[in-house]
Amino acid sequence: MENAIERKSEEILRILEENARASEEEIAKMVGISAEEVRRIIQEFERRGVIKGYKAVIDWEKAGIESVKAVIDVKVSPERNAGYDAIAARIARFPEVKTVRLVSGEYDLSVLVEGKTMREVAYFVAAKIAPLEHVRETVTHFLLKTYKEDGILCTEEEEDKRLTISL
Repeated sequence: MENAIERKSEEILRILEENARASEEEIAKMVGISAEEVRRIIQEFERRGVIKGYKAVIDWEKAGIESVKAVIDVKVSPERNAGYDAIAARIARFPEVKTVRLVSGEYDLSVLVEGKTMREVAYFVAAKIAPLEHVRETVTHFLLKTYKEDGILCTEEEEDKRLTISL
């Protein structure tokens, strides 16, 4: 029985990840349990911190709001007794920082930042990230266009404009 509940719980999480606006009643129909049970499971996930928040994916360009995003690759010297966690937590506290991830490869942290202009983002990296004590190197990649975000396509489907040839 426990496995069935675990499977239903995972289904609920996947539904919410795809569509955080799905109602408890809609979710209940999809997974085959009562809306009250869905509510209880979701509340428990929120209480335990499994569900961190709910998010809308916004096309800021379509909204007419200018913003610039950049991915900053950061090489750090891990702190004694704290590893990468302390420097990652410090970077994460800046309001310009949207995401911080520990990654494998040449760099240690991948940091997504957002600002109003490229100059603002560049200044933020130079003045706030690069001077941090354990930061050894940064590389900034400005995002030019987003094609897909959080599983959602961000580009309009283009109509095929090629001429049809018939024989």
